[in-house]
Amino acid sequence: MIRLLDSSGAAYEIVECDPALADTAEFCEAYGYSPGDSANTLLVIGKSDPPVFAACLVLATTRLDVNKVVRKRLGVKKASFASGDDTVALTGQQIGGVTPFGLPGDIPIWVDSRVMDRDRIILGGGSRDRKVLASPAILTAIGAEVVIDLAKEISA
Repeated sequence: MIRLLDSSGAAYEIVECDPALADTAEFCEAYGYSPGDSANTLLVIGKSDPPVFAACLVLATTRLDVNKVVRKRLGVKKASFASGDDTVALTGQQIGGVTPFGLPGDIPIWVDSRVMDRDRIILGGGSRDRKVLASPAILTAIGAEVVIDLAKEISA
């Protein structure tokens, strides 16, 4: 993962964290980051034979539109969040630490356009004990595709 981060040409920082605090809300509260700067990487499975997957990055203040946008982009009738077991099997990463850096090459990376509007983002570092702090430009530098309205605002 570090090799890929370095090859992106974008500045980044590795932020160490307590694995028990890796989930977004707990991490942001404990370490003083805004949920509006927290980009979650969610693995989604399209229910087909064989199944298809995508990694989707959305701000913690939004909700991934799995049932419409993601399902249509995957070209399947049904889509859902991948299970923790599927996530580990496919990426080698546990939920709470999933990162788009170093995913298998056949998994597309889709980023909600709101993520790109942030000055900086904090996202999974490949393990529950670290995060990556960087400009969102690092995502397009690794080939992620920006998707308008991949996520929806969460109503209060």
